[in-house]
Amino acid sequence: MFLQASFNGLSTSTFYKALRKKDILVNGVRVKENITVNSGDNITVYIADNYLFKQINFPIVYEDDNIIVVNKPSGIEVVSKNSNEESLTTLLQAQKGYTVMPCHRLDRNTSGLVIFAKNKEVLNILIDKFKTHEIEKYYKCTVYGIHIKPQATLEAYLFKDNKKSLVYIYDEPRKGTVKIITSYKIVFNFKTDAGILDNLTCWTRHSPRRKNNPKGLFLSSSKDGSCPSFSSTTPFRVQLFYTKK
Repeated sequence: MFLQASFNGLSTSTFYKALRKKDILVNGVRVKENITVNSGDNITVYIADNYLFKQINFPIVYEDDNIIVVNKPSGIEVVSKNSNEESLTTLLQAQKGYTVMPCHRLDRNTSGLVIFAKNKEVLNILIDKFKTHEIEKYYKCTVYGIHIKPQATLEAYLFKDNKKSLVYIYDEPRKGTVKIITSYKIVFNFKTDAGILDNLTCWTRHSPRRKNNPKGLFLSSSKDGSCPSFSSTTPFRVQLFYTKK
């Protein structure tokens, strides 16, 4: 629908409620049903802003003259591929009033810390430190599946097919693969077959969703482990990191 495409926070229920109350006008005429609109139509909406726009909070956990560290919520891209779509970067720039540059990325549905550089010199330094693992990424996530060891380090080999945008994981090295290492530790078990993995160290550019997860486990969309459903696109996972001295 046109209005929902125009306002990212407008829910279907709020839209139909506004129709019932005749709070939507098309060319000055109140409407009470979903109608087709045309180019040049004048649409007036009497709906509070907090129902029209998503309220995205991203606490700044650290800031100095060179960097800003933001706690990214899930559901938003760090950098959007669509120039018309808001991203964490555009929102932060609007708040600060100057250009900031992300030093790394997080998937849309992953929450966690993101480092922004305030100048290109710092950006290049931090990108290099991520590449050399001087800054290490850690993930915490909820998983669901068969029982595994309480703690382990897994090794495998990753191949990325750029043409198909697919990633393949192999137990043995093959042509074009990169060795990947994932260390994990179970920090909490639920009554279901779910648990929280901590210290999920990832030694490639890919998040745990695309890497060698402990075999037989799926990233869960449930934070409390109460729901056995799982998803590869909307899992609960959080990224943290620390620097080596």
